Amino acid sequence: MNLKVPFLFFVSNLLFFISFAQPERWQQHVKYTMNIDMDVNSNQFKGKQQLVYTNNSTDKLEKVFYHLYFNAFQPNSSMDVRSRELGKIIIGGKPDWDTRVKDRIANLKPDEIGYQKIISLKMNGVPQPFKYHETILEVDLTKAIQPKTSVTFDMEFEAQVPLQVRRSGRDNPKTGVRYSMSQWYPKMCEYDYEGGWHPTPYVAREFYGVWGDFDVTINIDKNYKLAGTGVLVNGNEIGWGYDKAQSPELKPTAKDKRSWHFSGINVHDFVWAADPDFAHIVRKMPNGTIINVVYNFVPNSPANDAAWTLLADAAVKVLPFIESKFGKYPYPQYSFIHGGDGGMEYPMATLIHTPGLGTAFHEWTHSWFQMMLGTNESLYAWMDEGFTSYGEDLEMKFYTGKSSLQPLKDTFAVNPDKRGLKELLASLPEDHSDAYKSYFSLAKSNFEEPLTTHADHFNTNTGYSIAAYSKGEVFLEQLGYIVGAAMRDKIMLEYYHRWRFKHPNANDFVKTAQDVSGIQLDWYKMYWVNSIKTIDYSIDSLWEEGGVSKIRLKRIGYMPMPIDLQLTFRDGTTEMHNIPLNLMFGNKAAENKNEKYIVDEEWRWTHPTYVAEVKAKLTDIKKVEIDPSKRMADVERRNNLLELKW
Repeated sequence: MNLKVPFLFFVSNLLFFISFAQPERWQQHVKYTMNIDMDVNSNQFKGKQQLVYTNNSTDKLEKVFYHLYFNAFQPNSSMDVRSRELGKIIIGGKPDWDTRVKDRIANLKPDEIGYQKIISLKMNGVPQPFKYHETILEVDLTKAIQPKTSVTFDMEFEAQVPLQVRRSGRDNPKTGVRYSMSQWYPKMCEYDYEGGWHPTPYVAREFYGVWGDFDVTINIDKNYKLAGTGVLVNGNEIGWGYDKAQSPELKPTAKDKRSWHFSGINVHDFVWAADPDFAHIVRKMPNGTIINVVYNFVPNSPANDAAWTLLADAAVKVLPFIESKFGKYPYPQYSFIHGGDGGMEYPMATLIHTPGLGTAFHEWTHSWFQMMLGTNESLYAWMDEGFTSYGEDLEMKFYTGKSSLQPLKDTFAVNPDKRGLKELLASLPEDHSDAYKSYFSLAKSNFEEPLTTHADHFNTNTGYSIAAYSKGEVFLEQLGYIVGAAMRDKIMLEYYHRWRFKHPNANDFVKTAQDVSGIQLDWYKMYWVNSIKTIDYSIDSLWEEGGVSKIRLKRIGYMPMPIDLQLTFRDGTTEMHNIPLNLMFGNKAAENKNEKYIVDEEWRWTHPTYVAEVKAKLTDIKKVEIDPSKRMADVERRNNLLELKW
């Protein structure tokens, strides 16, 4: 396809879009121009990088920092030692290390390690002194970068691609992909309003970057095929589905190396992958968005082709649904690329090791919560991984028509006597049930730490994973319980419109939720995010006075919550009593229009008990239940239900 005119149209419209939507909060800006020469025999490459860095802050910058991620893949690196130390912790009979890393880095040979070496670095033509801190390059500037000014850094560097260990690398035997090129270039660290510089060493976790523009040319053996961030500017020269005619093969060249020229606008990272055996599937959405699926072709394996084709078609079906929930996708294309070691998100692309739809949808949803909203994942991993997992659950239900609880229901239907299964089913909500299940296991273990813990500094991988992914997912579904599901959905769209391209933090999300719902929610963040206090409510007792039934509820856990109390009467009718928490200064609206809805007096958080009153005889009540939707993450649901046998 001819990308020049659509791309220019995209750029002008996106720049207008961004300028119109800029907040009072400043953002730094980068503009990378890189030319890379790859040697596929030595697995080394040389690079030239020009970086125009704009200091939009009010601060004078005396130094800058770069990430040198490949330096993590060397024996005795921080990533290596951290993994081996966590491997000494046994949880559930297994070492707590990342199974993809284990002790593999310690065993890398000199031609298998990764490295990035800086040959020269100049700012505005003047050489700059620098020193290495393993995966961080510290540059003490000869002249400070003044506020509201731009400077140009010119760098020459060389690098070696490590064997595939974590996220990036070469020659992964599980995928057969030659190069998965993520975290592959010297990348300027983020400097923001919240903490200044963020020179986070590459130990294990996620990333944080500066939005800007990338112009990247990769020179590589002419038989290799590439996919990556951005759009391929010279698609008509390349062919292989990137040209207007969508030619199935690479166009011939007399040169030994072919140049692939990508351009990405308003992104905060750049990923690419390369292999001579890649296959390319192209789908075009009605609005013009291009979906690329690039995977390693396996001869005589129609099942492999069918699985990746299914992913392409599923993406076409699901994109409108994602946009309806979380906002419009603003970029001209998205690429699902076979590579990496699991699933890992990047701007306009993801690396996935299989065509599994759950993983693919998850990584794609990161385009909203990490690529457009861009929270600092080191500090707020739950706002990216958790919110993304929340989206993945919704998308899978939309695509398959089945809730996440359905597999457990199916198992129970076949084997109702399986130990503990009936009780487990009774404790989980219909949607996001896997997240609730994982959270409950964490809350009852000794491994939970507050969500405010820095991602690299959790004591265990287990504690981090469940906290970031599951507890973060529960945060949003439980928010729907507090303010109402429809209101929560409005909050998510407003969050996107208000905070895209602005690096929001937890307070920004809560403020948005408060503004949209009219309900105070700072207490929710304080308890759910800043602490590990749990929720546990019970039905304590019932009695009748003067024709009025009274139900005493008891808070056992240390986290206070509003309460949905449903009464089922002998005639089959139901009545929902909403008991707001006094810290909310408001209450949610009725969610079920077909059920009588009564808002009771607020429950003061200081009081361990509360008495609800019902204008009915006690003998007319058949069942009393706290939160029948099970969206409130009550760690002990057996005391939430009372059935009366009259």
